[in-house]
Amino acid sequence: MKSDIQSRGVKSQIVLGVLVIVMGLLFLLDNLDILDMHRAISFWPMVFIIAGVVKLYDTETRGGQLLGACLVGLGVLIILDRMDIIDFNVRTMWPLFFIGFGIYTIYRARTGRRLIQIDGVKGEQDLKGEGVVDIMAVLGGFERRVYTPAFRGGEITAIMGGCGLDLRNSSIEGEAVVNVFAFWGGVTLKVPPDWTVVLDGTPIMGGFEEKTVRPPDHSKRLIVRGYAIMGGVEVRN
Repeated sequence: MKSDIQSRGVKSQIVLGVLVIVMGLLFLLDNLDILDMHRAISFWPMVFIIAGVVKLYDTETRGGQLLGACLVGLGVLIILDRMDIIDFNVRTMWPLFFIGFGIYTIYRARTGRRLIQIDGVKGEQDLKGEGVVDIMAVLGGFERRVYTPAFRGGEITAIMGGCGLDLRNSSIEGEAVVNVFAFWGGVTLKVPPDWTVVLDGTPIMGGFEEKTVRPPDHSKRLIVRGYAIMGGVEVRN
């Protein structure tokens, strides 16, 4: 399990590196007047595409895959609009957000999994014995307090919003991995003082920050990995 997580993280970093190199080369060729890419390729559409591809390579959930595909699709639509191939207007197409969220809600209901609210509801959950979290906040804030004797990790996604996970009443059996993805948003984790926190994330115009006290031993390890793209991830007691 651990080797699979590490392998997936390495692959996503390789993909990210390749995409950034390609983006830099395109901008360089445009600045040198070798290729006329100014109308089609600009900073913001490429950011959406890069963030979406990274999310696709760095998620284990269907919701994460859907979100990554949406980000890539948004970037591609903006580029096609700039090339005058299609007429894509954000002001006209914004209802698609509600349609997409409705489809996602139906999917979560059919799979029997509880939909994660995005309106800041705060509650206490025992994770039904699974010890795994799957939290997503889009254009809003979400706070959750979790109690479980065997926290195993999970996935936290914040898109133009914030996620707060309070794990101070939980425990770890050995090691747990939390995969975070903050895009124009922030993720805050509160952990017990006896947990050793290992930050293994990649900030892109963002940041990872740890504000925990030194634990008495290293028997309980929480590994926080993932990406902060123009966003932030903070771990504290």
